[in-house]
Amino acid sequence: VEEISWASGIDETGRPIFNPENRPGNPADSADGERGEVVWAVPGFLGGKNWQHMAYSQRTGYFYVPANEWGMDIWNEPITYRQGAAYLGAGFTIKPLFDDHIGAMKAIDPNTMEIKFQVNNAAPLWSSAMATAGGLVFYGTPEGYIKAIDDENGEVLWQFQTGSGVVGQPITWEDEDGVQWLSVVSGWGGAVPLWGGEVAQQVAYLNQGGSVWTFRIPDALLASAE
Repeated sequence: VEEISWASGIDETGRPIFNPENRPGNPADSADGERGEVVWAVPGFLGGKNWQHMAYSQRTGYFYVPANEWGMDIWNEPITYRQGAAYLGAGFTIKPLFDDHIGAMKAIDPNTMEIKFQVNNAAPLWSSAMATAGGLVFYGTPEGYIKAIDDENGEVLWQFQTGSGVVGQPITWEDEDGVQWLSVVSGWGGAVPLWGGEVAQQVAYLNQGGSVWTFRIPDALLASAE
C-alpha cells in the first residue's frame, strides 16, 4: 500500500514499531463504555495483500504483487457473543484510499524495492498472479476479466470476460502433444463482499457464478510465430 499508519518501521527483533497515537482507544475510557476512540488505520485488516499469491519472473527478476489500496476506521468495543456474528472485540469500516482504484497489480524489484510499474483496477484484486517465460503475467479481476499483461511495462495484451469475478489462480500446463493451455476458475465471493464495508457496497453489482475457463493458442497463430 501507499502508506502504513499503525507502525513506523521494524525494530532489531523484526517486530513492528507501533505508533501509539494510531491505536484504537479503550472502551472503558469512553463516556458510555461502549466504543473506544475511532482511529484511521492503513492498510485495512484485509491487508495490502491478502491470501492471493504474487508471482516471480526469472526473466525480469520482478515480483508481481496483487495489492489493494484501502484503510479502515477501527474502534475497540466490549466483547459480546452473538450467534453468527464476528467475535472480535472491535468494529471497523473499510474504505478505499483513492477515488479511481482499489486494486493494483504492482511489479516490484526485490533488490531495490522500487515499483517498476502498476496496473490499477477499480475493484480489489483477489486473484493470484502467474508469470510465464514468454513475458506475460496473468491475473483475474472481480469485474470478471482474466488478463495478460506485458511483464516489462504492464500493458494489457489480452483479456477475456468470464461473466463473474475471478478469485481463483490462473494455471498453465503442457499436454502430451506439446500444446500449452491456460485455465482459471471464475466465481465472485469471499471476504471482500462479506467484510468490505464501503468497498463491499462499491462491488455489490458484480455477478456471482461458478465456472472454469480453459484457453489455448490457435494452431494458426502458433504456425505464424514459428
